[in-house]
Amino acid sequence: MSDTPAPPSPAMLSAARLAEAFGEPPDAMIVLGSGLSPLRARLRGATPPVPYAQLGLPTPGVHGHGGEAVLGQLGEARVLLMSGRVHAYEGRALEEVVRATRAAGLWGAKRLIFTAAVGSTRRELVPGTLVRLTDHINLTGLNPLRGPNDDRLGPRFPDISAAYNPVLGAHLDEALAASGGPWSRGVYCWTGGPSYESPAEVRMVALLGGDLVGMSTVPEVIAGAQLGLRMGAVAVVSNLGAGLAEEPLTHEDVTRVVGEAADRLGHALTLALAADLRAAGG
Repeated sequence: MSDTPAPPSPAMLSAARLAEAFGEPPDAMIVLGSGLSPLRARLRGATPPVPYAQLGLPTPGVHGHGGEAVLGQLGEARVLLMSGRVHAYEGRALEEVVRATRAAGLWGAKRLIFTAAVGSTRRELVPGTLVRLTDHINLTGLNPLRGPNDDRLGPRFPDISAAYNPVLGAHLDEALAASGGPWSRGVYCWTGGPSYESPAEVRMVALLGGDLVGMSTVPEVIAGAQLGLRMGAVAVVSNLGAGLAEEPLTHEDVTRVVGEAADRLGHALTLALAADLRAAGG
C-alpha cells in the first residue's frame, strides 16, 4: 500500500481560495436561491464581489444565479453570501453541485443556510410564504456521496436525521414569525427538473408528505451532513404546484415573486443568526 497522501480534492482547493480571498471563516455562509440577490443590499461593509471561477467553484448557467461571493456584516453575523448555485439539471456533476458546501465546511464556516425558490403542494402555502425546512424527500435517485468515499470529507454512511439543525431551526422559526408575513415549516422534495412537476407528480409529493417541490438544496444538505455542518434552510414559495393554479408557470414569475419576499427573508435571517450566535457563544 502506498503511503503517498491523496491529492487535494476540488473542494479542498476551493476552501484554500476562500481563505485567501476572505481571510478567517465567517459566522455563516448563505446560499441565495433564484431571485434572492436583493438580499445582498443588507450587507454592511461588503467586500467587492468575487466570481466563483476565481474561487475554483463552478459558474451557474441559470438566470437569477449571479455566480459571485460577497463577504459582509449581516446584523451581528459576519456572513459570506453566495449569489446562486449550479444545479444537477444543468448537466453538472454532483461534485460540482456540492463543491461550495464542502469548501465552506472545510474552510471552517460555522453555519450554512440554504435558500431556494419552491413550488407548493398545499393551497394554504401561498406564493410569498417563507418556509423553514425541517426535512426532505429525495425523488431524483441521485446522491452526492455515491462513488469512492473520501474519508477526509466524513463517514461513508452519514446520519442525516438531524441535518437541518433543530436549534438553528428554532431560531429561524422565531425570526420568521417576526418577519411580518406568512411563514410555515415544511418538508422539501427534490425533483430533477428542469421541467416543472406535472399535476400528478405534485399530488404524489403531497401524498408522500412533501409540502414543497424544487430542484436544489437537498444534495448540498446531504454533503454538509457528511461533514457534520450546522445547517438550516428557508424556502420562498414562488408558486402553487401544477394543478393547484390555473396560470402556467414561468421562471420570470418565480424570480419576481421571490424577489418581493427577499426583504422579509433578509430581516428574518439577520434575527436568526444573531440569536444562534448568542446561543452558541459565537
